[in-house]
Formats: sequence, C-alpha cells, structure tokens
Amino acid sequence: MLTEEEMICLLKADLSPHRFSHTLGVRDTAVELACIHLGDEHICRTAGILHDCAKSLTESQMLDLISRFDIELYPGEKENPELLHAPAGAALAQEKYKVNDKKIIKAIRNHTLGPKGMSLEEAIVFVADFIEPSRKSFDGLEWVRQLARKDIHAAVDECKRLTKEYCIQNGRVLLDF
Repeated sequence: MLTEEEMICLLKADLSPHRFSHTLGVRDTAVELACIHLGDEHICRTAGILHDCAKSLTESQMLDLISRFDIELYPGEKENPELLHAPAGAALAQEKYKVNDKKIIKAIRNHTLGPKGMSLEEAIVFVADFIEPSRKSFDGLEWVRQLARKDIHAAVDECKRLTKEYCIQNGRVLLDF
C-alpha cells in the first residue's frame, strides 16, 4: 500500500481543490469518529482519504474499473452515475493505491449508500462523508454531527433518512438500503 503522503500527493493532482479539501475533511472526521467509537483508526483514515479517489474519472472509466475488478453493482447504481465512484473507487484503491485490506476496500465501496449490515468502520466512513466540516449546511446537518459523536448507528439511520427526504423533495430516484 502506498504511504498516506503518496496517496495525498496523487489525490491532490487528480481531484479538484474543493474535492481534495472534502477528502481531507472526511479523513479527519473519520479518525475522530473512530477514536470516539473505538473503531480501527487505520481503516477509517485510509478509507476516508480514498473514498472519492475515482470521483474525477469519466463514467466509462468507472464502469471499466468496476468490470475489470468484477464488482457487483447495487440496484440503481448504474442508473445513477453519480454513485459509480464508490464501486470504482474500491477498484482504483486496489489498482492505483495498492490497497489490499478488504475492510478498507469495503468501506470505500459502501460510503455512498450505506447498505444494511455495515461494519463499524464502514458506518464511520459513511457518516464522516456526510458530516465533514466543509459540507454545505442544510437542515439536519448539525443534528447529525452531534448524533455521530454519541451513536454512530443512529447517525447512519439519520443520514439515510435525510438523504431520502432530499431525494423526494428533488424528484430523484430513491434507492432503499
């Protein structure tokens, strides 16, 4: 696996300044939540850094990675291309960043939809992505930030509820996980 410094150097070159800042915020938030909830800091830190590593790829590049690594798409992911960066990121983390820890790969894979049965570390990265400090404010964000520090599983549920509410209000396709 590449060092964190090497990962950051590659990400800084590949991501927009806004996305790169978001990435560092997710890393730091994931580490904080791992300390609070006794999660594996290394898994949370690495998955936090790499969670959006495929974000700058084209849809066809993401689909190619997903296919080459034989990653199964969840229902609705192909119809919602903005979600493809999660499975593609799981593949890219292995290919480009030389990650072979399945727990890190799974946390990257599941950071967008937060499927049922996530590990503690997957839940931490999912919530960290939702609440990191540079996230544009919206109704309920501060509540989830507070909740995440007390009960990570309740925070996962609240993130999903708020996302569902957002999708309904904006006429977006709902994915039930």
